Amino acid sequence: MDAQPAARSAVGIDVAKDYCDVKLPDRSQVIRFNFDAAGFESLLKQLEPFRESLIVMESTGPYHQQLFVELSEAGYHPAVVNPRKVRDFARSDGILAKTDRIDACVLARFGDRMQPRETPANSAKQRELQELLTRRRQVVGLRTTESNRLAQTGSITAQRGIRAVLGLLDKQLKKLDAEIVKLLQSDDDWKAKDEILRSVPGVGPGTSAVLLAVLPEIGRLNRERIASLAGLAPFNCDSGKHRGKRSIAGGRTAVRNALYMATLTARRCNPVVRAFSERLVRAGKPFKVVMTACMRKLLVILNTMIENNQTWQPKIAPSTT
Repeated sequence: MDAQPAARSAVGIDVAKDYCDVKLPDRSQVIRFNFDAAGFESLLKQLEPFRESLIVMESTGPYHQQLFVELSEAGYHPAVVNPRKVRDFARSDGILAKTDRIDACVLARFGDRMQPRETPANSAKQRELQELLTRRRQVVGLRTTESNRLAQTGSITAQRGIRAVLGLLDKQLKKLDAEIVKLLQSDDDWKAKDEILRSVPGVGPGTSAVLLAVLPEIGRLNRERIASLAGLAPFNCDSGKHRGKRSIAGGRTAVRNALYMATLTARRCNPVVRAFSERLVRAGKPFKVVMTACMRKLLVILNTMIENNQTWQPKIAPSTT
C-alpha cells in the first residue's frame, strides 16, 4: 500500500473586517493583527516558521479574499473552508461558544484533524471576472426588486422614479456584460473554452462566464468530482432496510444557479437533454428530480467537451454520461 502523506500542522485565522485572530501551532494564545501594512508584515514574521503548514480560514467574502491573495503570493498554503462545516465540527467537539478567538482555535483544530485541501490561487483576471459577475448578480437583484415595486405602485410620480432607476440599472447591466465579454476575449484559454461551452444548445454567455470564473476545475476532473463541486452529487439517506430519498447539498451556489437557468432552456432546445428529461418525466419523476438530473447531465457533457477540447456534437454527447 502507498504510504499516506504526513499530516500537516494547521494555523487557524479568523478574519474580521478590520483585523484577524491567529492561532499558531506552537502558541496557546491567539494573536490579533490589524488589517494594515504593519499588521500584515507582523503576521508574515509570525508565520515564517510555519511555511509548510495549512493556513485555514473561512470563506467570508471580501474580508478573507485579500488575505488569501496576499498569503498565496507570499508562498504560503491557505485553505479556505465552508463556515458551516467548521461550525458543525465545533459542535461535534462540544464547543458551543463562539468568539473571534475561539473561532481561530477551532479553525486550527479543524485543520489539524480534517486536513482540508489547499485552495488554489486565482489569477488577477479570474478574480476580476468573479467580481464582475458578483456585481452583475447584485444589479439583477436590484432590478428585480424595483420591477416588483413598479407593479405594486399606483402613484404616477413614484412610477416615473422607479422607471428612471430601472433605466440606470439596465445601462449598468449592458456595461457589465460588455466588460465580461471583453475580459473573456482577452484570455486565449478562456476564449477557447467559452466557444466550446457556448456551442452547446442552452448555454449562453452568462452561464459560460460563471463556469469559467467559479468552476475553473471544469475539464480537469472526472464526472463525479465535478458534480460534487457544483453540489449536484446525490447523497444517500439509508438505514437498515429503509431507503430514503437522495438529495443534494453544498457545492458552489453560483454554478448551480447558472446551470438551473441553462437547463430550463436546454430541456426545450437541446436534443440530448430534452430526450433525457422526457424519459425521466415518463418514468414519473418529480420536477425537482428531473431538473437536478438534467443539470448534472448538462454539466458532465460540458466537462467532457472541455476535457476533449471539442465543440458540441450531439451524436456523441450521450456517451459522456
